[in-house]
Amino acid sequence: MRIIAFRTLRTFFEKPDYPDSEISLRAWYHDTKTAEWKNPNELKQQFASASIVGEGRVVFNIKGNAYRLVVAIDYEFQVVFIRFIGTHTEYNKINVKTI
Repeated sequence: MRIIAFRTLRTFFEKPDYPDSEISLRAWYHDTKTAEWKNPNELKQQFASASIVGEGRVVFNIKGNAYRLVVAIDYEFQVVFIRFIGTHTEYNKINVKTI
């Protein structure tokens, strides 16, 4: 999968409040970059705790659910667009289907 963009993840884990997210985000990035999911079922085989929420959106729990990562996936073109990364509290303030 092509991920747009790692810079979003790096900007997040370089913030003074979130350095503990770096290892988990880098692991997610590596696993996702090497994946070739054709549909949500294939994604769920690799990331069982991921939530498929519709509108092409998927929510990943990062670092034991301390953080939430929302992406939009185009399976046909093998592209993952990072839409949101934040704490669980910040996640509760967004509309995951429109972000």
